Amino acid sequence: MSITETELFFRKNREKGKESFPVHIFKWLKVWLQAARMPSQLYIFLPLLLGQSMAFIQGSFSWKIFVLCHIYGLCVQLFIVFANDIADLETDTINRTHNVFSGGSRVLVNNFLSWKTLAWAACIFGLLCLIIGLLLGWIDNNWGPLFLIVTGLVLLWAYSFKPLRLSYRGGGEFLQMFGVGGLLPVIGYLAQHGSLSGISWPLIGLMLLLALTCAMSTSLPDEPSDRVSLKKSSTVLLGNLNNQRLILALNGVALLVLLLIPAGGLTSKEQFFIVMACFVLWISGMGFLGNQPGSRGLLVFIALNVSFSLLPMAGLSLVLFLR
Repeated sequence: MSITETELFFRKNREKGKESFPVHIFKWLKVWLQAARMPSQLYIFLPLLLGQSMAFIQGSFSWKIFVLCHIYGLCVQLFIVFANDIADLETDTINRTHNVFSGGSRVLVNNFLSWKTLAWAACIFGLLCLIIGLLLGWIDNNWGPLFLIVTGLVLLWAYSFKPLRLSYRGGGEFLQMFGVGGLLPVIGYLAQHGSLSGISWPLIGLMLLLALTCAMSTSLPDEPSDRVSLKKSSTVLLGNLNNQRLILALNGVALLVLLLIPAGGLTSKEQFFIVMACFVLWISGMGFLGNQPGSRGLLVFIALNVSFSLLPMAGLSLVLFLR
């Protein structure tokens, strides 16, 4: 029978008597924080925020809805990271090139938590997502967010688990694109506005493109273990260097789109500064092209391109909310 990290902590406490109860609680919390992978909350928080900022400049905003949206964002992030740790356990076990962006939280690989414990946690947070969707529907008689929340949970199932398991069969990056770049900002907008009548679809298109390159970037470090596991990520299918080149090419397109599309509520000066910040990240990424999994250079390349993907969401949201 497997021993969870929590049980191990308390067993050591009884046997050795060297550490106090608060110390063990601290270690227990540290394990769950590791499992939660809180930096990945940015991938959820910013698209939800952007959707709400579009509703805000149209005069539709409620702090109650704002709080519920971001509680949902926290719950769906925890559901995703816990469920993916379970689904990718075999691949993560042989992964020797993981980093802060990929390779899972390592809590199952290192036996810090049991499979059953993490599965229960994933189920609880998935259920909380549905409850929040019901609350959003009940508050304003607006059931659209609930439908999209259910769709998001289905996409995660299709991404990670049988029978589809598209992260292994191919196309996982496109599911991430639709979930992060499409569903999340639309959920934020729809929850605040009540309909999609005034949403900026060109801006949603840009978010889809940015979410795709972000997903492609985070697949880069795992190429050796993904190839052994027959996981058809974009990096495995295209090769590491070609995938890096495609990421930069798509981000170049995103730069043009960001420069040309009407981002409602922004002045040309504000839009120019956001474009220039993204341009610096894009050019900087070219200097790290060709680095291999496990290298510091590849870590920098990924950090620059993930920042490129997130910066427009953060910049646009900030400017629109300060209107």
